[in-house]
Amino acid sequence: MPQSLNYLNESPSQTAGPYVHIGCTPNFSGINGLYREDPGSIMLNEKTLGDRISIRGGVYDGMGVPLKDALVEIWQADAAGLYASAEETRGQSDPNFSGWGRSPGDMESGEFVFETIRPGPVPYPDGRIQAPHITFWIVARGINTGLHTRLYFDDEQAANAQDPILSRIEQRQRLDTLIAKSESSGVYRFDIHLQGPEETVFFDM
Repeated sequence: MPQSLNYLNESPSQTAGPYVHIGCTPNFSGINGLYREDPGSIMLNEKTLGDRISIRGGVYDGMGVPLKDALVEIWQADAAGLYASAEETRGQSDPNFSGWGRSPGDMESGEFVFETIRPGPVPYPDGRIQAPHITFWIVARGINTGLHTRLYFDDEQAANAQDPILSRIEQRQRLDTLIAKSESSGVYRFDIHLQGPEETVFFDM
């Protein structure tokens, strides 16, 4: 008969602290030999289908100061709108695209960079089509629970206007915090603000 475990208490939560980079991005932290490259640092190769894009940005506190120890991860569909997931039932995703990336950011500027592809549209659970987007997860010192948000593209205005998630945001003036700005051909800027007047919209997931 299994032993009852009702005497155990919930473990206390902790902030990410300084060790998140050591465990998640050891090469970046100067610990070599565990991985050829840090997990999530390369999302595509020369055979990946779709338009190559770069996502650049920073994570800022309520005073507008960049966090230099943030760790950012992204999850997205491939160019055909399919996810690299065992739960994907609509078809086979691009085998040359991971769909997942991780960036420790630059320890001087705090800037993160992702070399990826423009995602295709995916259906909402009720069948409506969502605008092309990328899901972000942010963790850093002082953040007890990772924060989730989304990136949409400023050159997808028609699709954004019909997106079922964006349409549910009541404070319409805050929509702009979810829109990546095109800086040049294939390069987008997406800054994440944790607090303050430009606070990014975060999602409870």
